[in-house]
Amino acid sequence: MRVAIAEDSALLREGLVRLLAEAGFSVVGAVEDAAGLLKAVDEHRPDVAVVDIRLPPTRTDEGLRAAGEIRRLYPGTGVLVLSQYVRVTYTAELLEGGASGVGYLLKDRVTDLAELAAAVRQVGSGGAAFDPVVIDQLVGRRDRRDDPLRDLSERERTVLSLMAEGRTNQAIATRLGIAERTVEKHCSGIFTKLTLPAHPDDHRRVLAVLRYLNG
Repeated sequence: MRVAIAEDSALLREGLVRLLAEAGFSVVGAVEDAAGLLKAVDEHRPDVAVVDIRLPPTRTDEGLRAAGEIRRLYPGTGVLVLSQYVRVTYTAELLEGGASGVGYLLKDRVTDLAELAAAVRQVGSGGAAFDPVVIDQLVGRRDRRDDPLRDLSERERTVLSLMAEGRTNQAIATRLGIAERTVEKHCSGIFTKLTLPAHPDDHRRVLAVLRYLNG
C-alpha cells in the first residue's frame, strides 16, 4: 500500500516515514505543507494520504482543506488526518464526502505502530478509522430522542463503535471476548435495524459507520 505524508514537524514527519516503512508501507512522498501534498498525490496517486490538520502557512486548517480536495479530486486515495485535538466540526467536514476511505486519528496514537498501521490499512481499503475519543465526542453530543440508533442494543452499539474505529470482525471478537460468528450476528442485526439491505453497489459496513458518526 502506497502512502503520502504531510506533516510540518520534520521530526514527526521522519518518524512517520520510518514507522510506516517498518509496517510494510511504501512512502511515496513526505512533505511539509498542503501544496506539496496535493502535488505528491497528483504525481503518485497513493492509496492513502496521511495529513496533519494544521499545516503552514497559518497552521489552522490547511491540512483539513487539503484532505477535502483530495477526497474530491482523487477519490481513489483515502485520507487519514492527524490532530492533537478533537473537534466535531473537523469530523463533520471530513464526513461530507461520506465515511468511505477516511479516518481521524489523534497524534497520541501515532507512536503505537499497530494502531497506526491498522488505521492506514482500513482507510486505504475504503473503510473508516476514527479515534475512540473522536467517536465519544460525536456520540456525546447526540440527543437520544433523535438518535437514529435508538433501536440498537448496547452490545450492537459497542460493535458499531468498534467498526467506526476500523476494527475487523476478528478484532472486535477478540476485544469483546466473544466468537467471531457472534460478531457477525450483531452486524446483521445492526444492518437490519438501520435498514441497510444487502446491495452489490453498497458497502453496508461503511454506511453503518456513516450513520453512526452523522447521527
